Amino acid sequence: MRRIRGFIDLVFDVVDETNNLVELTHDEVVARSVRRFAPVEPVQTVARVVTGIQGAIAGTVFKSIRGINGAARKSVTALADVVETGLGPSLESDKFELVTPMQSSAAGNLNWCIDYLQSSLNGFWGDYLSQRNNALAEPMTLRSNGRALPVSAATVAAAFPNATNKICVFVHSLAATEWLWTFASAAHYNGDTTTSFGSRLHDDLGFTPVYIRYNTGLHISDNGRQLAELISELLEAYPVPIEEIALIGHSMGGLVARSAASYASEHKLPWVAYLRHVACVGAPNLGAPLEKVVNLLTSVLRNVDAAGAQVPARILNSRSAGVKDLRYGYTMDEEWLGKDPDAVFANARLDIPLLDGVGYYFFAATISNDTKHPVGRLLGDLLVRLPSAAGKTKNKARRIPFSSGRVFLGMSHIHIVNHPDVYVALRDFFDTQK
Repeated sequence: MRRIRGFIDLVFDVVDETNNLVELTHDEVVARSVRRFAPVEPVQTVARVVTGIQGAIAGTVFKSIRGINGAARKSVTALADVVETGLGPSLESDKFELVTPMQSSAAGNLNWCIDYLQSSLNGFWGDYLSQRNNALAEPMTLRSNGRALPVSAATVAAAFPNATNKICVFVHSLAATEWLWTFASAAHYNGDTTTSFGSRLHDDLGFTPVYIRYNTGLHISDNGRQLAELISELLEAYPVPIEEIALIGHSMGGLVARSAASYASEHKLPWVAYLRHVACVGAPNLGAPLEKVVNLLTSVLRNVDAAGAQVPARILNSRSAGVKDLRYGYTMDEEWLGKDPDAVFANARLDIPLLDGVGYYFFAATISNDTKHPVGRLLGDLLVRLPSAAGKTKNKARRIPFSSGRVFLGMSHIHIVNHPDVYVALRDFFDTQK
């Protein structure tokens, strides 16, 4: 029912925002028409009178739409209240909770599609959903067998009956869910749909895999701080003493993992003493080129004096804070606080020091079979270029000093998330860095 409520609110919000956008566009077109006659009298006066009357009529129409939409929202919400009351405690039963199992074969089923619709909305407008208190805004939660796991001694013990003293926390990428870590499992592992980095690290090195789900539309630093706090809660509830912690993040998740480690150190959280590994898999550590292109395109459109340019500019500019953070790979509050998030070529990334005694590893990919091939150099893994994933830039002072790293040829951004070759490198780094 929570998701249904969220979708209901979102539909009415979309109507309101569309109405506002149409009204702004209308007003700009009218103002532009008046400016054409500005130097000419008495045409100028006549034009102002006519457009004033037309504007008043249009304003009434837009106001009426808002009123009708508001009334409809109240009516539908009231009906939902009645339905929810009628269902009562049965809403808490498992049949009302959509569960996507952690296996590659779940791709395409109804639950998977609903999960990914919600995660996509969170990825691109998650900060808006959060500000509106929309039920679709995904809170950061531990996940177990496709369900949110409340953090308490009893629930954690039940979820991890064979808990080891080493945990590996997996942080998914933009607009994704924890399911992503089983991508193409059947293809990679002879039909086994459940094998992943997590299951293999458990078998090979004794790590207990821990998965989270979060709102990827929030600032990366917000999610990093939340992850640091969540791991603290897990540390207290975990059934056995934890002696080693690893963080693995794919794409945006790699930045969130680095952010969490930095905040844990800054706030002297207990678990930072056990942190040994931070792995960034296909992470845009120095920024994502696609976001830079969208930022530039939006700026160009905003400076074009035409309603047809302003509408797409406003739509593009509504993308989430999390997406905008990817432009230069921001991981801390200080990099974006008090700054214009839409300024072009304004790289405010700080050189955040990595934690002493912790192994930081990058895993990069290129779609070409040669790192020097022009296509591979330009496109990288299609979303992240090699220098960004590896933290390497011509300015040596601004490089990210990863302990180790690997580049994989002939792979895309999505293939690297669960490929056996990547796992072997990951395992070897974990096994040697002790």
